[in-house]
Amino acid sequence: MLQQAIPLGGYTTWKVGGPAEYLAEPDSLTALLEILAAHKQTGGPLQIIGAGSNLLISDQGLPGLVICTRRLQGAQLDGSSGLVEALAGEPLPTLARRAAKAGLSGLEWSVGIPGTVGGAVVMNAGAQGGCLAERLIDATVVDPHGGEAFVLSNQEMDYSYRHSRLQTEKLVVLSARFQLTPGQNPSLLSAQTSANLQSRTSSQPYHLPSCGSVFRNPEPQKAGRLIEALNLKGYRIGAAEVSEIHANFIVNNGGAKAADIQALISHVQTVVHKSHGFWLHPEVIRLGVFSESLQAAA
Repeated sequence: MLQQAIPLGGYTTWKVGGPAEYLAEPDSLTALLEILAAHKQTGGPLQIIGAGSNLLISDQGLPGLVICTRRLQGAQLDGSSGLVEALAGEPLPTLARRAAKAGLSGLEWSVGIPGTVGGAVVMNAGAQGGCLAERLIDATVVDPHGGEAFVLSNQEMDYSYRHSRLQTEKLVVLSARFQLTPGQNPSLLSAQTSANLQSRTSSQPYHLPSCGSVFRNPEPQKAGRLIEALNLKGYRIGAAEVSEIHANFIVNNGGAKAADIQALISHVQTVVHKSHGFWLHPEVIRLGVFSESLQAAA
């Protein structure tokens, strides 16, 4: 069940990252809970990852155990009530399309996000004017260091822009429930969902590995516009590049290292700070050891 010394580049959308000392990919909640129980007995570092978007893993890799939840897929949709329950590894685009076909509105914005339900719950994922906090009823979570699974309501998540309590309180998301709006026209919803995806793919560099948006928007300003106005499009460190298509994306042009991406994020932050007097706050979660720090100030 456990694999050793597995490179993690294949588990992130940036396609970078050193090896996991041990890697597990449970395909059921029972298997996941058994792995967590066994790990509690042995101890050591533990990291949970999903689709690997919004994630930068060190070139040195990660010690201890890495659990990837992307095989924990499955969802139940009730067309009459609008209630949706999905496992943590369910891909957001898949869930958005299924909801549209069932005449359930509320997730059309998520079709272009290359993440899982679990990651979206943690990050309060959002796009095109929508966000997960608007539709989440609750999530079932478990403490990876022991204890029974329990439910956190939407209100208990402490949601704000791209933030939840789960970013600091290391609980593992098992599943989530959403309240969507039933009784909508499936054809119209599917058309809107497809249009949302087309809008994203035509304005963002989907042809190259990236993590999605790198920086949170310093509202009311947009991070991409600030970066573009400073002529940083196309700026490269190693094989990491500020996208020519959308300046809030850093792409891997082939062979980039996590250190290249880290250095480029820091460079963009510094240039923006010198020009505008504030630091862009990364959406990216970093795992592992890096030689230089990022400015975390919003």
